[in-house]
Amino acid sequence: MDHNVEIRNLALELSDLEVALFLCLAVHEHCRVETADTNVHDVAKELALICSNTFRLTQVTVDCSCATTFDTFLSEISTPQSGNGRTKPSRSPGQTFQIPNVIIAKNFNHVGDEIQRSVLELMRSKRLSLQTGTWETPTDFLFVPLIARTGERDQPSLNSHLNDHLFISHYQDPEDGYVYLEEDTDWLSEGQVSASSVIRKSEAQQEKGHPHIDRELLDKAQRSSETVTVGADITRYQQDIVVFLRLSRAVAGGISTRSNLHFKAFSRLLAVLHGLDFVTPSIVALAAKKVFRHRIVVARPADDRSLQYGSGLGAVAKVLEYANPDTILEGVLTLEAPL
Repeated sequence: MDHNVEIRNLALELSDLEVALFLCLAVHEHCRVETADTNVHDVAKELALICSNTFRLTQVTVDCSCATTFDTFLSEISTPQSGNGRTKPSRSPGQTFQIPNVIIAKNFNHVGDEIQRSVLELMRSKRLSLQTGTWETPTDFLFVPLIARTGERDQPSLNSHLNDHLFISHYQDPEDGYVYLEEDTDWLSEGQVSASSVIRKSEAQQEKGHPHIDRELLDKAQRSSETVTVGADITRYQQDIVVFLRLSRAVAGGISTRSNLHFKAFSRLLAVLHGLDFVTPSIVALAAKKVFRHRIVVARPADDRSLQYGSGLGAVAKVLEYANPDTILEGVLTLEAPL
């Protein structure tokens, strides 16, 4: 069977969350997951079960807050290679700590910049060397910051460099449902404030025989994406989207060179996911939403360039009142697509 068709058939059996992790793991990139504030704990549990059951990867879930210290965070995500169980890092130099395949960091945008910069180093080099020891990640390493989307502009944000290294973002709507969490209401933790409850796969899920994905299939997806054809008209369409975003008065930044590279790579991956060996305009539009949404920095009225030429602050504020990443992307995707 053709690899693209095989992957397309598999994708039809996966949930949206599983597809997002599948595409990131295939190219050794990382994924930002967003959901409603009341849904964070349940999405974290679903992500943990997906990692363990669908991908057979080790994982750890970390509850983050503004009170999370650097030492506490390191102790949560690591264990000494020679030990059993999780242990707080010792101060003895030269000790090596192993990090699980997947880190699910709830409310990671609330932690301090020191922690965020350290995670960025792990994402970039898969190794973090400190005076207290060395932290190493496995070959298959995935960092998933789980962010509560509140709609408020002033909510804590991720370090801009770390955010730019996140391949895609995915919003898990509370109504999207779950693959592994039981459908009965008793699987919900009380008040959705604790992730410590034991979650079991439902009998229906066990009977269905949910697919398992190994590194071989992930590598097939990655290799197939490299052979996907991108026509000159599609390349021009992709570049038009990038230019439009960079020139938009509602965008203050975030459309980096790295985001452009991720945009093109993710477009090819989506083609493979759809069983195609070429990129279409609709695939480009979908890729733009997944790659750019979390990167867009919405402009503030006070920074608008037109103020230098006589525009009134009140008028500019009214123009930008409804500007957010979603409306900005809706606007850019009205560009004429190639036939």
